[in-house]
Amino acid sequence: MPAIMTAPEPIFARARAPASPAPFLPMSRAGMDALGWDQCDVVLVTGDAYIDHPSFGMALVGRLLEAQGFRVGILSQPDWKSAEPFRALGRPRLFFGITAGNMDSLVNRYTSDRKIRSEDAYTPNAEAGKRPDRAVTVYAQRAREAFAGVPIVIGSIEASLRRIAHYDYWSDKVRRSVLVDSKADLLIFGNAERALVALAHRLAAGEPIESIRDLRGTAMRVKPGWLPDEAWSEVDSRDLDRPGPLAPHPDPYAMEATAPAPVASAGAADTAQPVRIVSARERAAERRAQRAKTVIRLPSFDAVVADPVLYAHASRVFHLESNPGNARALVQAHGEGPGRQDVWLNPPPIPLTTEEMDFVYGLPYARSPHPAYGDARIPAWEMIRFSINIMRGCFGGCTFCSITEHEGRIIQSRSEASILREIEEIRDRTPGFRGHITDLGGPTANMYRMACKDPAIEAACRRLSCVYPDICPNMNTDHAPLISLYRKARAIPGVKRITIGSGLRYDLAVRSPEYVEELVTHHVSGLLKIAPEHTEEGTLAKMMKPGIGSYERFREMFERFSKKAGKKQHLVPYFIAAHPGTTDEDMVNLALWLKANGFRLDQVQTFLPTPMALATAMYHSRKNPLRKVSADSETVETARAGRIRKFHKALLRWHDPENWPLIREGLTAMGRADLIGNRPGQLVPRHQPAGMVAGACEKKARHGKVRAPCPDKRRAGSSSGRRAH
Repeated sequence: MPAIMTAPEPIFARARAPASPAPFLPMSRAGMDALGWDQCDVVLVTGDAYIDHPSFGMALVGRLLEAQGFRVGILSQPDWKSAEPFRALGRPRLFFGITAGNMDSLVNRYTSDRKIRSEDAYTPNAEAGKRPDRAVTVYAQRAREAFAGVPIVIGSIEASLRRIAHYDYWSDKVRRSVLVDSKADLLIFGNAERALVALAHRLAAGEPIESIRDLRGTAMRVKPGWLPDEAWSEVDSRDLDRPGPLAPHPDPYAMEATAPAPVASAGAADTAQPVRIVSARERAAERRAQRAKTVIRLPSFDAVVADPVLYAHASRVFHLESNPGNARALVQAHGEGPGRQDVWLNPPPIPLTTEEMDFVYGLPYARSPHPAYGDARIPAWEMIRFSINIMRGCFGGCTFCSITEHEGRIIQSRSEASILREIEEIRDRTPGFRGHITDLGGPTANMYRMACKDPAIEAACRRLSCVYPDICPNMNTDHAPLISLYRKARAIPGVKRITIGSGLRYDLAVRSPEYVEELVTHHVSGLLKIAPEHTEEGTLAKMMKPGIGSYERFREMFERFSKKAGKKQHLVPYFIAAHPGTTDEDMVNLALWLKANGFRLDQVQTFLPTPMALATAMYHSRKNPLRKVSADSETVETARAGRIRKFHKALLRWHDPENWPLIREGLTAMGRADLIGNRPGQLVPRHQPAGMVAGACEKKARHGKVRAPCPDKRRAGSSSGRRAH
């Protein structure tokens, strides 16, 4: 196994792009015949429509493998009811690569109220029902039926977020690792480029997949107790972060009586070793070497199913081992007796360099949906066709968001030249372009080129967030590179307007008034999305979000610079109802704040527990994994019952008469009937308008008009896919 900080081979080191790249990667035998192929090296199976654009995972992965000299075919949204559709492109020479698509298949299909959505943004004409629930597992099983013996590699967000035992909101239980359920040979998590390139070349060289155990960012099933070699050691996670009453550590400076040292024998002086002073640098190197050969054993699947405290403990340890600079391997047992398997997770992938990011985004994408879809409307494509992803990752660490688990906290940025070239490509090649670039962003709008000031500090850091409870003094928050990018992008001939669609991290933005003025003056199209998420400190602490004071500072700057520019512009704040740690009183206080500030929210979101997020661990276990977990540690109460969750969501739309009966009922039960009436400080009127009944908002939810949670942020998403956490 490689050392933690082994310098990786650049992903373009062995690239040998074909003389004539395929206009589109083939989706049929006819497409293969047109390219003169008799067999694909790799067949990628996806739950999304195939859009040949770097915002869509299968296109990015497919073009990357094509650039390495491999023949790649795509099975888009195959009928999973039999294995026959999985034989459409023949037997792949190297492996099947399987993903549910840009979103988890269950997040894609169900609302936070477990209602079925009526549309799928990643499907032609938004048709629902074109992918199965738990698509990774279903596709893997069908691919295995189609061609026994072909290696199965799973990846993207659904596999990435289910790589260990995880709480599943839709079945309301802890489920096994998707590796065990799918019986895949390898799982690639996080940013997959490095692992995919190395895997493909090693398989092509004849190495069997069962012997490939040393790739960062991969997980696999191994025999119980397996270790890579004799130099490795295993430690129990409960010895590192004990989930129970904590025994005091011995004080190394305590003055305790010690036994007298034994008297040396006459010949001892001849064998005594000289004292050697070990420098701090040497000690640090020894610790790094030891960590690189250590695996942490998490509580087993059966243990975390039986004990929510152990589940919260496992979640805490998992997140503490997420920095590529110091993360150790993890292992978790699944099953008992002869059928037991261990799920082994290697450390996360080392982030891509700027040169590698430029390589990935500069591949020969067709930048449009496959011609097989004709004139069908694909909403996810319509959303991003004129937008550009300038970076990956997010160091915010918000507990309800899945970016940390998937893309990591280290920002990976493209070069200015690469981004400007893509703007020119959109101008010259994308049908329908009228001069408006709709976004320069990513998971957030304003983390471009931000990084820790010292790589050594970054490699050693174990903080879960770089901006909570305060912005780390080691974090470079300079917005100058982003300001420069905006100005050069606006100067490109043919570009009339650039607006920012990604959500803004306003606690960073207020540190750069020049950036806020640049943004407000040139890049806001009337409305700007930001995400305070809540107003109450108890809830914000569980979210790891800044206090509402940061929002107020940004709002003042936004209004001042809008007025200076002679523009009438507005902020669109997003809030979450029923987040773990939120009380009824917290939601009432938020509703009063919304009313006092004149906010009448349209789209609202009830907390949705997504696999492996820290907030999900709070929801399931009622414990706080942001601190050491024990049976008697802090209890996190959460609105779990459907009616309470509806009450919390209704408070976000305090102005909607359809919600008033539910709000009145809830306020009365809380003993807050004083907030019912028509006075300015009261929340809802005492009487219902004639002919107005409750329940229409639930109908809206059933028809998919409630905002969806975050998808894989480096690619196209739902209407909330570019909000800042």
